[in-house]
Amino acid sequence: MEYVVFALALGAFFLVIFIMEAIRARKQKKAFLQYLYNDYEKIIEKDYPLERFEKMGSFFKRHKKIGQLDDITWNDLGMDEIFKRMNYTLSASGEEYLYYTLRTLHQEDASMEHLEEMIQFFGSHPDERVQVQLHASRLGYMGKYSLYDYLDNLDLLGTRSNKKHILLDLLFLPFIGLLWVKFQVGIMGIVLLTIYNILTYFKEKSEIDPYITSFSYIMRLMHECGELVNIPIPVCKEEWGKIQAARKQLLAMRQNSYWVMSPQRGNASGDVLAVLMDYIRMIFHVDLIKFNSMLMVLKGHREDVDTLIQVTGSLETAISIWAFRKSLENKEDTSGGMEREELPQGQKRGWCIPEFICHKDKPGFAFSVEIEEGFHPLLASPVKNSISTHKGVLLTGSNASGKSTFLKTVAINAILAQTIHTCTADGYKAPYFHVYSSMALRDDIGSGESYYIVEIKALKRILDAAFAGTGPILCFVDEVLRGTNTIERIAASTQILKSLSDSNILCFAATHDIELTELLKDDFENYHFEEDVREGDVFFNYKLQSGKATTRNAIKLLSLMGYRQEIIEKAAAQAEHFAATGVWT
Repeated sequence: MEYVVFALALGAFFLVIFIMEAIRARKQKKAFLQYLYNDYEKIIEKDYPLERFEKMGSFFKRHKKIGQLDDITWNDLGMDEIFKRMNYTLSASGEEYLYYTLRTLHQEDASMEHLEEMIQFFGSHPDERVQVQLHASRLGYMGKYSLYDYLDNLDLLGTRSNKKHILLDLLFLPFIGLLWVKFQVGIMGIVLLTIYNILTYFKEKSEIDPYITSFSYIMRLMHECGELVNIPIPVCKEEWGKIQAARKQLLAMRQNSYWVMSPQRGNASGDVLAVLMDYIRMIFHVDLIKFNSMLMVLKGHREDVDTLIQVTGSLETAISIWAFRKSLENKEDTSGGMEREELPQGQKRGWCIPEFICHKDKPGFAFSVEIEEGFHPLLASPVKNSISTHKGVLLTGSNASGKSTFLKTVAINAILAQTIHTCTADGYKAPYFHVYSSMALRDDIGSGESYYIVEIKALKRILDAAFAGTGPILCFVDEVLRGTNTIERIAASTQILKSLSDSNILCFAATHDIELTELLKDDFENYHFEEDVREGDVFFNYKLQSGKATTRNAIKLLSLMGYRQEIIEKAAAQAEHFAATGVWT
């Protein structure tokens, strides 16, 4: 009787645990759905370990094309942080494709129009959007490496044949037959063959185990893509066709894949059935045989896996862009409880859809950039600025006045316009550009190159790109040639910037050399930022002003920092003498 009571109590305990776990899972799913429907656009802090960020560009590195942002420009503008700011993806495919999108500048309207159709659809169809996101979350992430790292290394496995494994399995048949003729010989043969198979099994298992993670991801990718095509999304008709064609080529991988993909495979779970299946694997090599057949299919259809990654990634990217737009909108009600005023399509608070000016078939057409109330997307309380120019822009002003931030604001908006069809401004109008920068450079210790060498190489690559004639160039230069002496800097800067005012280039440059404003007045429009030193402090308004800077506050700032009055007075006297005579004392 005691055993019956104990068994019932134990059964009741496990039943309670099962029910509690089911309730917890249901609550978790409900909370996740609520988040996707109501709070998805909220800015969330994701953890980005170094190894995760190193693999982020795997898709991008394998899909290089003309017009993509180079590493110098990407790093100059802090685009890693922009990526993090708008990364609302839920899978490795989405994350890598979003990174690729931010580095790939579209150069024609058709691709931009299709991307906008997808963004608009997901923004107005929350049920379909959430279904896509649920499938993306089930797809999830890879481990330490990108899927492309595994795909690139498939060839390292060499040519793997199943003939040996099948032959060893077939050898069991004659030994089993001998059991009825010479039992001892049959038993001995089965035992020796079993021991040999087990010993050789672990060597080959160790070779394929690193690839099981990638195979598992591909299986999930195929399954979730098979579910995606059942979601009615008219704007994705072409994408659904690509999925169906790619899955058809990979279906042979799925048949009997359980032997390879089973989560209980070799994990010593203690489950009787799992242990039995492990012994079957070790003795008959069924998982090795299936792995080799899967490998053969995959080697011949890597491009189909790439297609599935590209399609699922593009869906998540469109959703991330929608969420990024929502996060930029001002959600605070400042109208005393009244509903927010509905603005025209594309004119939302905090963002706009760019307008592209066609420059083809227009000889002598002057490139222009128009930005209305643009701002840097990473600033919590940005000061917005507007500009409209058809020629180069030369910025002057003191340190910390806003020059570099403004350059980055224009550059980032140009990139966002041609990548995610979204600008952090009230209006943006420009042609399609190739974008380059030379801003946040530093000495290259590894190659032994000085700052000046690194800088002139960065500037030359822009001139080389213009000479190549791939299309109009928008470039940004911060403190040109700061790595050399004043006389040669001004002379060389003048000629380089003149070259960057070519008919095929629109250049925005910032400098402390006020002499350049006169030397380049025919090639560049002068703008400046200014500050006000008063009451023992310095104040910046960060508003763009027309014309060159007319104030110098560097020596006044020495006083604010507590330098001795003697240093300040002598420095001021020297500066005034040079300004009047052009000669240093």
